[in-house]
Amino acid sequence: MKNIDVCPTPELLHLYKLEGKIAVVVDIFRATSCMTTAFAHGVAKIIPVAQLDECRALQRQGFIAAAERDARKAEGFDLDNSPFSYMHPDLRDQTIAMTTTNGTLAITRSTAADQVVVGSFLNKRSVVDHLRAMPNDVVIVCAGWKGKVNLEDMLFAGAVVCALRNEFAVEDDSALSALMIYEAAKFNMIKFIAGSSHVRRLHGLGLARDIEFCLREDLYDVLPILDGDALVRHPHPGRA
Repeated sequence: MKNIDVCPTPELLHLYKLEGKIAVVVDIFRATSCMTTAFAHGVAKIIPVAQLDECRALQRQGFIAAAERDARKAEGFDLDNSPFSYMHPDLRDQTIAMTTTNGTLAITRSTAADQVVVGSFLNKRSVVDHLRAMPNDVVIVCAGWKGKVNLEDMLFAGAVVCALRNEFAVEDDSALSALMIYEAAKFNMIKFIAGSSHVRRLHGLGLARDIEFCLREDLYDVLPILDGDALVRHPHPGRA
């Protein structure tokens, strides 16, 4: 039986062996939700980078550049970190360079895995179906917030563990904890996470619409996958 585990924050990735496994990177509010939305609306590639300077250099090369720090658009860049910004038809077939506080950092730290895919509630079914079809063990890498654990990423991790628990072994307490969080929250996720730190942060910035959107399940049948230094839309989810 395959194994599934959950890394609650990238700061703990040194405790996890990624080689030979699929890493599912998740940053529900909002990086991986933006990425999923972008591919669903026809973006060709997303280049995730950890630092603002890297993203600025790609912008000077002519790429559309998206940058967020502390839940706000970074000055001088083209796009912010709201999924609604990635629905514009002008982005179709474009390549976007992206850096965010947590999500793109988690991706760049997960590259030792055999495969890195992007997960969100928006494409949860695509993620689950892919993991079910592949032979690899899985580590869900939660982006968290500046090295700390956050509730919404663990909630998504728990949703994936719940969907696969009859086919994957759940051996460690991090995965079990995520599953318990999801079981407690699944009937009203918005209410469950209302008091969480990042929800309060986003509400303070007037982004309640983003919160509600990012918790919608199975809106898009897409699977972003890392191919070299860029994310692309997987043409055949479930295949190596």
